[in-house]
Amino acid sequence: MDEKLIKLNNPRVLDVVKHYVELCEPAKVTVIDDSEADAQLLRDRALGGGEEHKLAMAGHTYHFDGAQDQARDKAHTKLLVSKPVNFGFETATLDRDTGLAEMHDLLKGIMRGKEMFVAFHCLGPVNSPFSLLALQITDSAYVAHSEDLLYRRGYEAFRAANGSDDFFVFVHSAGALVDGVTRDVDKRRIYVDLEANRVFSINNQYAGNSVGLKKLAFRLAIARAHREGWLAEHMFLMGAHGPNGRITYFSGAYPSACGKTSTAMIPGQSIVGDDIIYARVFDGELRAVNVERGIFGIIENVNAEDDPEIFKVLTSEGECIFSNVLISDDGVPYWTGSNVEPPAAGGKHFLGHWVPGDKDKDGKEIPVSHKNARYTISLEALANRDPVLHDPHGVRLDAMIYGGRDSDTSVPVCEARSWAHGVLLGACVESETTAATLGQEGVRKHNPYANLDFMTLPLSKYVADHLAMADKLKSTPKVFVTNYFLKNDKGKFLNHKLDKKVWILWAEKRVHGEVDAIETPVGFIPKYEDLVPLFKSALNKDYSRADYDEQFKIRIDGYRAKWARMAAIFDKIDMPDAFKAELKAQIDRLG
Repeated sequence: MDEKLIKLNNPRVLDVVKHYVELCEPAKVTVIDDSEADAQLLRDRALGGGEEHKLAMAGHTYHFDGAQDQARDKAHTKLLVSKPVNFGFETATLDRDTGLAEMHDLLKGIMRGKEMFVAFHCLGPVNSPFSLLALQITDSAYVAHSEDLLYRRGYEAFRAANGSDDFFVFVHSAGALVDGVTRDVDKRRIYVDLEANRVFSINNQYAGNSVGLKKLAFRLAIARAHREGWLAEHMFLMGAHGPNGRITYFSGAYPSACGKTSTAMIPGQSIVGDDIIYARVFDGELRAVNVERGIFGIIENVNAEDDPEIFKVLTSEGECIFSNVLISDDGVPYWTGSNVEPPAAGGKHFLGHWVPGDKDKDGKEIPVSHKNARYTISLEALANRDPVLHDPHGVRLDAMIYGGRDSDTSVPVCEARSWAHGVLLGACVESETTAATLGQEGVRKHNPYANLDFMTLPLSKYVADHLAMADKLKSTPKVFVTNYFLKNDKGKFLNHKLDKKVWILWAEKRVHGEVDAIETPVGFIPKYEDLVPLFKSALNKDYSRADYDEQFKIRIDGYRAKWARMAAIFDKIDMPDAFKAELKAQIDRLG
């Protein structure tokens, strides 16, 4: 048995590792501790094994996933359940005994001839009451390297736990590889075993499926938070900078393509995290931490104008993994929306060699990078990271934001009437599809709390947990909803991309009671005279009364239609009485 494992003095760790070594049959087992030497070992193994390749920029590498392994595999991601559960929404489940038996068969010998990496991590800051421990077993150095960038190292935290059996377990195998890419994608499986706090993920490499500590761990954390009375949320965490050096901390949940990362990265503000938070009550305050220490972000449309801080990291020396972008012959990455023209000679592409103008079998032009191409960086690389990133006590959460994509109804920013009203608004998040992604524009998709894909308990219980927070807190965070996608009848956006800075700064002032608001049937909206100076100071921009009237008029018919949709959805779910009352009150106000 490896000396590093013995030093942990943890019987469950030994049992888990022994079990999967015997089942998966690796040629070698390498245990990773918190040292920089072991981190370098992972980088070297990823390069030496062909999972990553060096780029011209020092510290930069690239990775290609297979053509059929470019996104989360929803069809084969299943919750293992011992008995049927009415979640209140559609989710893939599988009988637990059946799923475990299938996984046991698929794992048998899956690592023959390969190296198994055993790594330890801390979800959340080290030595924090928020944090959870996680053990990752994988045969992919790329996965282990990615997690080292994205999460805090946890070997010493395991040692300090004095043999505790309280930790999550993640077992991953990329399976058989051909030219460095997973071969048996037809046998791709991602099974979440809530009863044993473990996740199995096999025959895949795309990080959203293979990096266990990200959305797979999030699913386990949501179930655990419910049991223990705290919140695990699909939210960014940022500091909004008010007058006289004041920092007010906001969290925000946005469905894909609704402005989540761009809000977390608003110029002049500071970022704590861009994806997942844990929030707990201490002394009557709701406090939160970023579960991660890095970003696994979509790279499409990241450019110097819209995302200057991230773009600077992606074009400077330092550790960064690019995935599924174009690589030129001289080792430079290119991606869609970077505003940098790719070379005429093209380069390496996850589909093979690519040159501008290449078309697929259907005659459609192949983009320079996949729509879901990614970058993986450490938050420490960002100049605008907040200094509280690793604070074990977290930050006081003063406000929550829910965003969506709505072209014809919702105002740019609105404050909920109360905590219970905010819980309702979070449960009723909608996002319109875009023609670029699904081929049919304007279809509204209901995505409560921007969290539907990761929910591991019935929606009624999730809502009840949020409502119950009010009884635990001295004062509840304010709740806001934003919409950056309102258009006029000619299809032109009514908001500029940068206007979101004003909406957030107005919300920051509302938290501290420094501006009044107009009460409407859907919540509180800004007064024109309060926005004018904010536009001037934040954006050096004049803000006209005509723009304000068009953006903030309450489109009653659109709101009535939205809440009729919500009533139809929630009529089929046994929701808490307080939620039903809040929904009825919202509909009545619009009447």
